[in-house]
Amino acid sequence: MKGKLWGVGIGPGDPELVTVKAARVIGAADVVAFHSARGKSLARASALPYLRDGQIEEHLVYPVTTGTTDHAGGYDGAIADFYTEAAERLAVHLEAGRSVALLAAGDPLFYSSYQHMHTRLADRFETEIVPGVTSVSAASAALQEPLVEGEEVLTILPGTLPVEELTRRLRETDSAAILKLGRTYPAVRQALRDSGRLSEARYVERASTSTERVVDAGDVDESSVPYFSIAVVSSPSYAPASAAPIFGEVVVVGLGPGSDEWTTPEARRELSKATDLVGYTTYIDRVPVREGQVRHASDNRVESERAEMALDLASRGASVAVVSSGDPGVFAMAAAVLEVAAEERWRHVPVRVVPGMTAANAVASRVGAPLGHDYAVLSLSDRLKPWDVVEKRVRAVASADMAIAVYNPASKTRTWQVGALRDLVLESRAPETPVIVGRDVAGPEEDVYVVTLAELDPSRIDMRCLLIIGSSTTVVSGDRVFTSRRYASDGSKPLSQ
Repeated sequence: MKGKLWGVGIGPGDPELVTVKAARVIGAADVVAFHSARGKSLARASALPYLRDGQIEEHLVYPVTTGTTDHAGGYDGAIADFYTEAAERLAVHLEAGRSVALLAAGDPLFYSSYQHMHTRLADRFETEIVPGVTSVSAASAALQEPLVEGEEVLTILPGTLPVEELTRRLRETDSAAILKLGRTYPAVRQALRDSGRLSEARYVERASTSTERVVDAGDVDESSVPYFSIAVVSSPSYAPASAAPIFGEVVVVGLGPGSDEWTTPEARRELSKATDLVGYTTYIDRVPVREGQVRHASDNRVESERAEMALDLASRGASVAVVSSGDPGVFAMAAAVLEVAAEERWRHVPVRVVPGMTAANAVASRVGAPLGHDYAVLSLSDRLKPWDVVEKRVRAVASADMAIAVYNPASKTRTWQVGALRDLVLESRAPETPVIVGRDVAGPEEDVYVVTLAELDPSRIDMRCLLIIGSSTTVVSGDRVFTSRRYASDGSKPLSQ
């Protein structure tokens, strides 16, 4: 009868974190096998209290650990050959009817060498896996900080990823654990810095062992980082009661237009960290409800009052996210907050702005690239500026022959401005000039269509619309619209015409 292969997780290093089942399997096995670099095996050290006299030990020593080798197949070839040879060493025992406990630091199926043995042996021999405590759990325990809470997302990352990929992943997640450090640590720290997460990150070395060390990730000596270390970005919701306050600021956050898919990871992270949300009811409703977070919704016409409320909350220790649709710096709350924050009584309150995709860019994307060259952005609302100023600016931009993105074209009480806009632009532009009308882009009632300037029907336009008026060089090609970036040498027409 053939022997049985056991994949035994022995935890992160502390022998007391070996499970009861793992201890029993180790003690009963005929053969105990373990991988390591040259020298002592950390896995064997963890299992030592559970070994018994008379057991056969198979020490499977890696031929290379740094990627440098004379093997014809390079590092990958050398490691593949090693795993094949190691598997055959264990197969000899299994064929002879001996049970084999193959030790795996942490968990056998979590970045473990056991996996390579499993793929080479499981089809020939009976196999059972005993899970173990991972280094991620041990590091979290060492920090005494939760990794994730509620609906947060934890991402496990190998430090061997390229810096750009590490940076992207760190930006997109709530919390993270980065393994396989050692010589990769300079790149890992760069990714933490580039993603804006370095101040949140902690470094845990040899978690759960007698030589465990915990420091801020930015304070680590890069020349002395062992492989068995981990960088952790804990739950953004966690704040120890004894910690110095990390709140007391206003962050103006752009949700992007319409779809939640157009809300950036940075914006999501700021929203998740906020103790209070302030904004127009329609925009607040786009943010998922989070337990303990206070929502202050209001009418869309009280921008200054809303800004003052946010600053007052922050001055009393709250972390406030002021929510805007699209980009907060484009006809939205960023200017309103900063204007009020400039008053002497609020100058001690920090204010940051987190950008979002603009409605103009969203509408343009639905038809192609009508904003591909110079363009102007105007608001048709005369609620905060007189109509004669609007009229003057429309004439100036229309005569400059560039595309125009028009925000706030109409409302329930403003119904005549779109017709006035059309007539003003027709003074300088041809009746066949293309106009893109985008309504509720990425929302449930999305409607995007292209008409000529002469055909623009004001009765179809409301506050949920955005208009893009093309220039003389804007081209309609089938269902695509674009404004070329290239012009002839005389500057008259784009080269594409």
